[in-house]
Amino acid sequence: MTDTKTDIPVHAHSTEHEIDRRETVLRDIIRRAGALALSCYRARKPGDFSLKGRQDFLTEADGLVEAHIRAELAMALPEDGLLGEETGGTVDAPNLWVADPIDGTANFARGIDHFCVSMAFVRQGVTELGATFNPVTDELYLARHGHGATKNGRPLSIAATPELAQATIELGWSPRIGNAAYLNTFGAILETGANIRRGASGALALAWVAEGRTDAYIEAHMNAWDCLAGLLMVREAGGRIGLFPASHGEIAEGGPIIASAPAVAEALSAAVAIPLAPPAA
Repeated sequence: MTDTKTDIPVHAHSTEHEIDRRETVLRDIIRRAGALALSCYRARKPGDFSLKGRQDFLTEADGLVEAHIRAELAMALPEDGLLGEETGGTVDAPNLWVADPIDGTANFARGIDHFCVSMAFVRQGVTELGATFNPVTDELYLARHGHGATKNGRPLSIAATPELAQATIELGWSPRIGNAAYLNTFGAILETGANIRRGASGALALAWVAEGRTDAYIEAHMNAWDCLAGLLMVREAGGRIGLFPASHGEIAEGGPIIASAPAVAEALSAAVAIPLAPPAA
């Protein structure tokens, strides 16, 4: 069935309407979740955190913000599923939200203003929407599949850095990967002539690549709630990304991440041995 005025299938209009609705919900929820995170941040006491594992910080705010996101999604979109960092979930729902209530928890816990709330909406394996919000700086990064990426409503564009010797690369660290492998990657990047930084928030790091503040982000293993929103931003801003996630089911597993300005992507991919997905059409 088609719309006789436009010859566009009716189901396409319906799908766009559903994404419109979810984009509105996403904007509202992530701002309110960010406001809650910020109030917790300002009220925190020094040393008020625990460790889930080696350098894996947990604060009371993580649970509060995720509970807020889960409750609001359940009211607005009860038919959708949610996979959250703190309370889990499954990836079985064809309409799936993936959320990190506070990415950069170590920064949050130690009073460093570099953390965010990150959310993505995935429909049958395709990331349709992604948002990352730093409530301290009031920076809301938003991407929609096929519609570009913005920060506070202004379009994002990837850096035009022509070679790795002029590039700044952010390298993420994960306790899931051995120190030797991490140091090998660190050394391989330095050998290209690139500068390396580490900000301790993978979600914001990917947003910064999309914005052109840095030229690439590399991490040997990242969970979906940390990276799906940012990967969409990078791709929509004109950058290159890796193969994760190759399927809807792979979202539950996490994987190696590369996100890069296009001119340096191939050389960086070869240096760190993380393959790239084909360029966006």
